[in-house]
Order: sequence, then C-alpha cells, then structure tokens
Amino acid sequence: MAHTYDDQNIFAKILRGEIPNSTVLETDHTLAFQDINPLAPVHVLVIPKGAYVSHDHFAAEASEAEIIDFMRATAEVCRMTELSLGVDGDGYRVISNCGADGVQDVPHYHLHVLGGRNLGRMVNTPD
Repeated sequence: MAHTYDDQNIFAKILRGEIPNSTVLETDHTLAFQDINPLAPVHVLVIPKGAYVSHDHFAAEASEAEIIDFMRATAEVCRMTELSLGVDGDGYRVISNCGADGVQDVPHYHLHVLGGRNLGRMVNTPD
C-alpha cells in the first residue's frame, strides 16, 4: 500500500476544523472523538494529527514524541471511558484497519477503541 496521504479525507478536515466532532481528548499530537456511527456503547476514534495513512506508516515515520503522545492518549481514552482494567472496566478492543483487505474507510491512520459490552469473537472465520 502506498503511503500517499489524501489531505481531503474526512479526518484531515476534522483536524483543520472544517467538520465538527465530539472531542473526547486532544493533546499536542493526537485527537480522540466519538464515532458518529458507534458499533458499541463506547466507540472512540483516536487519530494522530500528522499525515499518516496506516499503522505501519505511523510506526515507521512518526517522531518519538508523536508515537508516545498517541499511545498515552489512547491509554487515557480507555481510562476516561472506564474501559481500562485499571479502573474496574471489563476491557475493550482496539482496531486499526489498513487498505482494501483491512476494509479501511478513511485513509488517515486511526484506532477504534470499542467497549462497554462483550464484543464477541475478533474475526469471523470463513464458512
């Protein structure tokens, strides 16, 4: 997958303030906000503010400061939403989709933090 970033994707527009969002947390390098079509009682998207397409792109090219901020912000979202086992939550799932096979809808790296109920098996197996 090419790491060509499309600066007209919806998350880029959210970061520029062109589209509103329901912010959960904002840091120097990260924005977390409520998913507009939640698939669980808690469904927060966590995105880096930098122009990264996928997890591997972010992991390979982001600065240490961006990576640390993103990871700590994700942990804070889990704590704030009471999903973290450290605050008596029952757990959560973190998903990152990449490319066509990963069914990535928005070409800006993001994590889905989902929880608030049992989420079932991680992947449906082929019949």
